[in-house]
Amino acid sequence: MTTYALVTLTITNPESFELYRQQAGAALAKHGGAAMEVSKTSEVIEGDGVAPTVTVILTFPDRDAAKAWINDPEFAEVHALRRGSGTSNIILM
Repeated sequence: MTTYALVTLTITNPESFELYRQQAGAALAKHGGAAMEVSKTSEVIEGDGVAPTVTVILTFPDRDAAKAWINDPEFAEVHALRRGSGTSNIILM
């Protein structure tokens, strides 16, 4: 069953994020994932807090594929680039 992930990123290191962005597609593709929607203009319309710099909706064939993507040792350095770019949260839906 198709699984979605909500990714929020608050970028504090644009250089690291650019390196991540250049490599992220291959990591996603290996596990059947894709970015369904990307926004750099997120806005909080209810609740507390500041909107992230980037919000992404990812799609995967299933939950196992999403977990394989995030835990794939081949892409540990790619995920480290994202984490080094600022604050990120990834929530399976």
